[in-house]
Amino acid sequence: MARKKDPEYEIGGNVFADLGLDDADELLTRAHLGHAVRLIQKGRKLKQREIAGLLGIDQAEVSRLMNGQYHLFAEGQLFAFLKALEQKVTIHVSRHHKGERYQEVTLAN
Repeated sequence: MARKKDPEYEIGGNVFADLGLDDADELLTRAHLGHAVRLIQKGRKLKQREIAGLLGIDQAEVSRLMNGQYHLFAEGQLFAFLKALEQKVTIHVSRHHKGERYQEVTLAN
């Protein structure tokens, strides 16, 4: 029996751009920032009501955040969440080069 070929995939791309969305860079930025909030919540083992209190939002919004609906939150709101969780956010501005993303988020350990 012939071995089934593993599917091809790419790591590190922008799925939103692949879908042809106009605001792909912004959506990817929101996804990275929202995911950082989710990782903190998980790492600290916070219940939804606890993180709701820290972030100053209701539990329904926390549920949307924890379910990956990051597009529902503005970048500024996600930055505020990270600040409320005592995280440092650094913004680096540099010249854009052809072929690279306009926005990029890097999470530090």
